[in-house]
This record gives sequence, structure tokens and C-alpha cells, in this order.
Amino acid sequence: MARRALTTTAAVFATTAALLLTACGGGGDSSDDIEGADKGASSPSASASGSTPTDVDRPDVSLPKDLDLAFDFEKPSDQDSAAALEDAANYIRALNHGITKQDPADPAFQFYSSGQAAQYANSQIKEYVDGGWTLTGKDRYYQAETNPVDESEKVKTVNVTFCEDQSKVYGKEVKSEKIHRTKESLDSYQKFTILMASVQGKPVWRAQQVTVEGKAEECRG
Repeated sequence: MARRALTTTAAVFATTAALLLTACGGGGDSSDDIEGADKGASSPSASASGSTPTDVDRPDVSLPKDLDLAFDFEKPSDQDSAAALEDAANYIRALNHGITKQDPADPAFQFYSSGQAAQYANSQIKEYVDGGWTLTGKDRYYQAETNPVDESEKVKTVNVTFCEDQSKVYGKEVKSEKIHRTKESLDSYQKFTILMASVQGKPVWRAQQVTVEGKAEECRG
């Protein structure tokens, strides 16, 4: 029972067609699609802390040793797209940080998201906390693509999409530490689409809109 299995409802958030993102992700016991809201040679850092600039005070997104997030992303040549992709990965790290810390008000996801994306992260973390669950294993993200949407001087936006393979990440009961293992299936694959927006005056990009498509066939194989 991985993160996907704990999503029992499909929360639908309005989004314009121009900003609609599609991405891949894991299935699990639930087949609901979710609209709302994470190592190639040239990939952003797959470490828990990320490899983003240090000239801003970023929150801790480290994870327990038994949870590994692997980001097999090729770094885009465009500087803005590369920064947006790295902070999209940090958003995923922050969401998982909140789950493992059992804190729906964790400052990490609030730093890397706002609006609907922050609501999605909060709801996911809260669902785990209320159920007494956390995560363990290896969660893999790959096939990332970026598409600049708005390049205005004040705020830039980039659509980021990527797949997730949750076949090797499992739900773990917080109290008993019992691990619930599941077999690989189409439910193991999800596709994420995240609208990232630049923060004026800072080398930071924040998630604004998130769409998660379950049972993503294109992410399998």
C-alpha cells in the first residue's frame, strides 16, 4: 500500500486548458485520477536535499534512510526550465517529507507550493497522518518534460510533466512499523503535471497547479 493506495477520492480542481499539465504516476489500490494539488547523467540531484542554489533559505526536505526518491531527469538546456524542473522535484520531496514527519502543516511543502498545489500536498499528508501511515522503499520519477508557458518579466511559468513508478515504495504503519507490500501493476504508474511559477526576486519556483493521472499506461515499460 503506497501513497497512491491512500488516495480514496478524486479531488477535482479547476484549471485552464492552457495551464493543464499531464504527468505519470503510480496506481496502487486506487484507480482514481486526481486533479489538484517526487538519475540520468545530466539530471538534477536525486538526493533528499536537492541541488538548487544556496542564496536563499530553503527548508529541510531530507527523508528517512528507508525512503529513497530517485529522479531520473535530464536537465533542460534552458535555465528557467531547469530551475522549474528542479523545484518541481523539491515539491515532491517536500510532500514526502511532510508524510514522513507526519505534519500536514510542514513548512517544506508550503515553501515549494501555493494555491491548489499546496492544498493537494496538505490533503495527501493529512490522509497519511489520519490513517497512521508513512512510506518506505524506492519511489522513481522519470520521463520529465518542460514547456514554458509565460515568460513575462515579473512572473514566469513552466509546465512540468513526469512519470512515477511506485512499484517499489510501500505503505508502512507508523505505530507497528508493519510494511504492506504490493505487486507491480498498471496501478503502480502515475503521470504528474505541475505548473511551476517563478518567485520574483528569488531563485525559487513554486508549484501552483497539480494534476495526477493514475494508471498511466504511457509510463509503463
